[in-house]
Amino acid sequence: MHIPETIYLDSWLAILLTVAYALMIIASVIVVLRENRNPIRALSWVIALVFLPIVGLVFYLFFGRSLRGMHMISRHNKRKILREHSPRRINLNSLDLSAEHRNLVKLAHNLCRAPFTVNNEIDIFTDGISKFESLKRDLENARESILLQYYIFLDDKIGTEISDILIRKAKAGIKVKVIYDHIGSFSAKKSFFTNMERAGVQTHPFFRVNFPHFANRINWRNHRKIVVIDGSIGYIGGMNIADRYVNGLPNGEVWRDTHFRVTGDIVESLVYSFAIDWNFLKKEPYVPEVTPKLNVNSNSVGVQLVTGGPTERWNNLTLCFLRAISSARRTIYIQTPYFLPTDGLLSALQAAALAKVDVRIMMPRNTDSRLLHYASFSYISECLKSGIKVYLYEPGMLHAKAMIIDDMFVTAGSTNFDFRSFENNFECNLLIYDENINRKMRDIFFEDVAQSTKLTLDRWKRRPLYHRFLESLLRLVSPIL
Repeated sequence: MHIPETIYLDSWLAILLTVAYALMIIASVIVVLRENRNPIRALSWVIALVFLPIVGLVFYLFFGRSLRGMHMISRHNKRKILREHSPRRINLNSLDLSAEHRNLVKLAHNLCRAPFTVNNEIDIFTDGISKFESLKRDLENARESILLQYYIFLDDKIGTEISDILIRKAKAGIKVKVIYDHIGSFSAKKSFFTNMERAGVQTHPFFRVNFPHFANRINWRNHRKIVVIDGSIGYIGGMNIADRYVNGLPNGEVWRDTHFRVTGDIVESLVYSFAIDWNFLKKEPYVPEVTPKLNVNSNSVGVQLVTGGPTERWNNLTLCFLRAISSARRTIYIQTPYFLPTDGLLSALQAAALAKVDVRIMMPRNTDSRLLHYASFSYISECLKSGIKVYLYEPGMLHAKAMIIDDMFVTAGSTNFDFRSFENNFECNLLIYDENINRKMRDIFFEDVAQSTKLTLDRWKRRPLYHRFLESLLRLVSPIL
């Protein structure tokens, strides 16, 4: 019997495709194993790739690969920027710091060259109205340069107000550079940034997500919020540029956040962080000038800037958080919009609570993401069982990201207490060693406690069964949320 030639060709094509696909799966498994990552996560990816090959491969391409150790800019350019923007060294032995805090200072410096600075002043904002009034005033007074970096920069009312100021300043001859995250700012019209470019504002999206770079960029986002004006005034914290940070939510609920205005030597660290990101995006040597204008005084605040991201050799922020938690002797107060801790961080908090440290975690009753809402709630039982006190903020969205330890240490910035911030996002936090700032942040925390509901284990166990199911289900995929 004669078998048509096309059948042979189809059979060989099917065999070749099957072999090619099998080799691709094997190669992906080898890549996962070579990364020498957390064994549980590695095993999860291997199982997904082997037993759900199509779905597993797609998910791995989007969410599974590691950028750890990748160089964002050349070593030459990084050294050049560091030479120009390295605040004067401080003799730690001359400072009134505990042994635990000195070790934390050294850790942050060794991780990301975070210099310890003492010549600083900090103003705290807890609402968008006061923060943006201050920011707009400082932008209007700019005389030399403006560096602005936000995860979200929208073309709504407040975004247009900021954009108009930047355009006016650029037309007046002031150097203005803007970095915005391509995913975070995706809903803003392209013309919004084009208009700034035409006026002389240099803008650049972080990790533009388009073909053929869709899969290898979408999971790595720049979540930092940094502004530097004339090299002497800085802003850093949790607020993006969008109307909801000023007006609250459409249902009338408030938007509660934390943001800092800083002056002094720490501004140089903000410039360094911005310059690294700009050189990475533009592939050009950029070494901005910095002229801190604050004289040392008795109220100066000790501060470090810690940056973290998927390209760093170490999990900088995770390690700093772990060290800070382990240093606690009396209290740990945490505010976060999403609570999806790594196993190590959860264990550290539980160990502190079991050692009779007063550990309190505050998150919003309702978040801006239902998926993250249920995933975050899946950790509450474990916290309550170990003696951690959990509060749900009732007035609206609690977007603040802060940790206050004992009576001397505070860290706050863009970092959520979740897997994405610690593993996948480019983030930045201030490490603040100061009794006055600590006291102010504690007062703010307890003002929020007065508007929150304290959970009990008995009450929590009585929540609906379908809530428990959703929490358990979403916890399984929490690393990619």
